[in-house]
Amino acid sequence: GHLVESGGGLVQPGGSLTLSCVAAGFTFSGAAFQWFRQAPGKEREHVATIYSTHTLTDYSASAKGRFTISRDNRKETVYLQMTNLKPEDTAVYYCHRMNYETWGQGTQVTVSS
Repeated sequence: GHLVESGGGLVQPGGSLTLSCVAAGFTFSGAAFQWFRQAPGKEREHVATIYSTHTLTDYSASAKGRFTISRDNRKETVYLQMTNLKPEDTAVYYCHRMNYETWGQGTQVTVSS
């Protein structure tokens, strides 16, 4: 299977972006997904997780209250809605199928005035 992210871009501090991750090649509805991010010179870090039951989610401390992970099983797509973005959110964001070595290519998010 594979994952393809989109939706990144340049946004001003305080702005919003929604990332999308389209999946293919495996049974989407039974899978759990995660968003990670990696800033220049830093290790990749977990941002959010959504399990196969839509209501079960988990967030990093930096994402909680500002980011929302969701999924649409019909569209086989995972989303990350990001609000009140800060310069420290600047990173490449990756979609990951939990418990598998399946990663997307990443999408760049830059928060700058």
